[in-house]
Parts: sequence; C-alpha cells; structure tokens
Amino acid sequence: MWIGIALVLAVLWVLGFFAFHVAGGLIHILVILAIIALVVHFVTGRRVT
Repeated sequence: MWIGIALVLAVLWVLGFFAFHVAGGLIHILVILAIIALVVHFVTGRRVT
C-alpha cells in the first residue's frame, strides 16, 4: 500500500514538475510525501496476519 502511494506521488511530482511548472515549491511537497511513504513502507515491513 505504501509503495503504491509513493509511486503515485512520484508520478504526480514528475508530471507537475515538467508539465505544470506553475506550482513552484508546492510540487516538491509531493516528493517529500513520496519519500516518507517509502520510508514508512520499508520500516514497517510486511505484516503476517
């Protein structure tokens, strides 16, 4: 789940950075959120239920 969120945020960041260059610094918040999602994914790991 977290890896999917990170991928979506990374794609949105790339699209925002190259296609819609109007948001400026706000686009970089997406990259920060993607990195946080990846870190949470790798720290929590897979839970066996």
